[in-house]
Amino acid sequence: MSQVSIRLATVGDLPAINDIYNHYVLHSTCTYQTEPETPTDRRAWFDDHGPRHPVTVAVRSDEIVGWGSLSPFRTRAAYAWTVEDSVYVRHDLLRQGIGSALLDDLIVRAKQLKHHTIIASIDGEQAGSIAMHTTRGFVQAAFLKEVGSKYDRWLDVVYLQLMLPQTKD
Repeated sequence: MSQVSIRLATVGDLPAINDIYNHYVLHSTCTYQTEPETPTDRRAWFDDHGPRHPVTVAVRSDEIVGWGSLSPFRTRAAYAWTVEDSVYVRHDLLRQGIGSALLDDLIVRAKQLKHHTIIASIDGEQAGSIAMHTTRGFVQAAFLKEVGSKYDRWLDVVYLQLMLPQTKD
């Protein structure tokens, strides 16, 4: 297994990002989206991100094997320093450290961008994702029972939070 490198995503990466994500839309509860993301919607999502909300990709042997992003947590101005992370790894490459590398990189970027806190919204059944976050210092901030429904069953959401250390410039 070769190492992955993490870099900022480009428009040319969007088909691979969408392929990775849409697998989970159709086959998992790690996203509560129920219809595959269209290329047009993915481009709009990408365009809504910018320097304060990066989208990254994990690359191994010139192939995109995962992606991550920091997104605004909410749209109201008072939330400007809070971000929500997303990490997705190609479904056939799980448990190889790709997700961890993406999350570690997002944490570093969030600190560099002077964000105050990162929120992770995770389906309660996604033990691997919860563990990946808690081993990096995220703590449970909320548990919302039966707030989603997919595959004809109710789903719980765990909110985890990482407070980022503030440094004086």
